[in-house]
Amino acid sequence: MTDQSAAYHYAVIARALKVIDEAGPALTLDDLAARMDMSPAHFQRVFSQWVGISPKRYQQYLTLDHARQMLADRFTTLETALASGLSGTGRLHDLFLTWEAMTPGDYAKGGAGLTIRWGWFDSPFGPTIVMGTDKGICGMGFAAEMGAEAAFEDLLRRWPKATFTEDPTALRSWVLDAFGTDGMGKTPLHLIGAPFQIKVWEALMRIPTGHVTTYSEIADTIGNPKAVRAVGTAVGRNPVSFLIPCHRALRRDGSLGGYHWGLPVKRAILAWESARTGM
Repeated sequence: MTDQSAAYHYAVIARALKVIDEAGPALTLDDLAARMDMSPAHFQRVFSQWVGISPKRYQQYLTLDHARQMLADRFTTLETALASGLSGTGRLHDLFLTWEAMTPGDYAKGGAGLTIRWGWFDSPFGPTIVMGTDKGICGMGFAAEMGAEAAFEDLLRRWPKATFTEDPTALRSWVLDAFGTDGMGKTPLHLIGAPFQIKVWEALMRIPTGHVTTYSEIADTIGNPKAVRAVGTAVGRNPVSFLIPCHRALRRDGSLGGYHWGLPVKRAILAWESARTGM
């Protein structure tokens, strides 16, 4: 799939989300395609190319009820996931990650002395801004809902004293690995955050693909069960979307909660992962 087709397919998925929300799960393929000004055959082809299943089945993954069902059927405590070998800090959605965290002292400097390269890429979830240091990807954000300028400025503000250079070529191989396009190597991450945030992000990286957890479970795992609200804040401040899978954190009742880059993106990512893992 080319970058352009990936972006086009996500745009179709995002439009479908809105139509399904308005019409409900009883919507037929013909009706859904008509509301999106597409033929049923074209619509079905787009869905199949994007995620490899039929629109009818994918429609189930797009509903809000799907998140609650995930929590009921595929909730996995982080301790169990790690102990059973289902996942770990080096394994994520069939990709290998390596990561290094910035020291607390360096983090307090606001990125001073760092050179951060950035570039725009198309992804399965729309236009994506990616930033990285010499050590790995340090930022990834989605612009489909908030817009390109806002997404770009959002990441810039996180390291106000860093030097930023546009250089997508330097990041391209990491991005290809990150989205499984045609990369075959490891995707390095450079985690730039406060110590508590990094603990939360480490916990997120232990959640297996196709599974979800809750904010309270993360708080328990990092040894601070009363810090649910602080955990939620740290999840929302995750600078590396998708690779540090904050989209897999739900509220205890199974509702999606918030998502920094827009709830339609979170729902699309969860559905995409569920469909690709056959769950």
